[in-house]
Amino acid sequence: MKKVVLIDGCRTPFLRSGTDYMDLMSYQLGQFAINGLITKTGIDPKMVDQVIMGAVIPNMQTPNVAREAALTAGVPNTTPCHTVSQACISANRAISNGCLEIMSGQADIIIAGGLDHTSDAPIQYPRKMRKKLFRAQKLRGLGDSLKFLTTLRFSDFIPEKPKVAEYSTNRVMGADCDIMAARFRVSREEQDEFAVRSHQLAHKAHENGHLPEEMTEVALPPKFKPIKRDNGVRGDTSFEKVKKLRPAFDRKFGTLTAANSSFLTDGAAAVLIMSEEKAKELGFTPKAEIVDFTFTGQSLEDELLLGPTYAVSKLLEKTGMSLEDFDVIEFHEAFAGQIMANLKALASDEFAQKHLGREKAVGQVNMDKFNLWGGSLSIGHPFGATGARLMNTTANRLKKEGGTYGLLAACAAGAHGHAMILKSV
Repeated sequence: MKKVVLIDGCRTPFLRSGTDYMDLMSYQLGQFAINGLITKTGIDPKMVDQVIMGAVIPNMQTPNVAREAALTAGVPNTTPCHTVSQACISANRAISNGCLEIMSGQADIIIAGGLDHTSDAPIQYPRKMRKKLFRAQKLRGLGDSLKFLTTLRFSDFIPEKPKVAEYSTNRVMGADCDIMAARFRVSREEQDEFAVRSHQLAHKAHENGHLPEEMTEVALPPKFKPIKRDNGVRGDTSFEKVKKLRPAFDRKFGTLTAANSSFLTDGAAAVLIMSEEKAKELGFTPKAEIVDFTFTGQSLEDELLLGPTYAVSKLLEKTGMSLEDFDVIEFHEAFAGQIMANLKALASDEFAQKHLGREKAVGQVNMDKFNLWGGSLSIGHPFGATGARLMNTTANRLKKEGGTYGLLAACAAGAHGHAMILKSV
């Protein structure tokens, strides 16, 4: 099969929902990321074989949001585009699908990534109101309309409040993480310390120019004030500040707070991947080779956020590698409790024997290699985009730090996991 290489990546600044991207539609965020990638790499849009984008929050006006994002970014209409969804690993799935297309010879050049715009999440009427409105399509004349009006009640107009909940268990993800943190005996102090670490490292990466290099500047009308930074990073945060916050999910016994949980975020990210042969032919210098990747599924009852443990274990067994082989390790930070629980699971002989089919633990993660430019807790987490950010950051860190192998992993709703190995070129 053909080798797949990463040429480069680009993303918008990630912004807290309800801030400067509030008036946009989700495809516009994708447009900024794809256009920024085209500008950054110099690729001729006519040469792109496919565009694949991940998204989680649907928009009825743009169900195949990859198409609108690509067209408005300058990709010609002769390039097919499609959208995929796998919760928080949607971009990971989009990129992996693109890799498979290239490996099998179906394509040579693909733009892949993802986007999400929680500020534009669809708000629904209650089901009884939706049924009334559906039937109202058949109304004819004034008499029918007046009859319809008499059936309406005040409660019909109270919208359903969106929530990030697992459909099969009806638990919000934070509640699941509270349970998992207790199971792995992750203390509130451990979570707060990790959250502070994430913010301080992200702030340092911004100041050192590492994160700005991954972004495209966004300027919105009418003032066209440039947006150049992620606005969720709190470089001045401290353990003393965050320890004062109350639990956000389990109010009585919980350890998760607003500070040690990722926040709702708007943003988009994209990467340019090619076959190695095509990159050489066109004169592109790749950042990394995609060595291998995998996806996993776990129990929705008590393993919702353990995807990184299962995926990393599976991928290392598949490739014969160990955690010590990696110079850069990047995990998606849904919650500090989720990170700490996965790190403990990876280091546990007992967990490996009971759940992973291993005799010994996967291994201890070296924190001197782990998420050194911050993570989703500080940078933000647009559900459909984070996987592309992780991939680009892993490759960029390999280059900056002179490393050879990078490992990235993420959890997702539906109790899924993803892991990927990159090798510097």
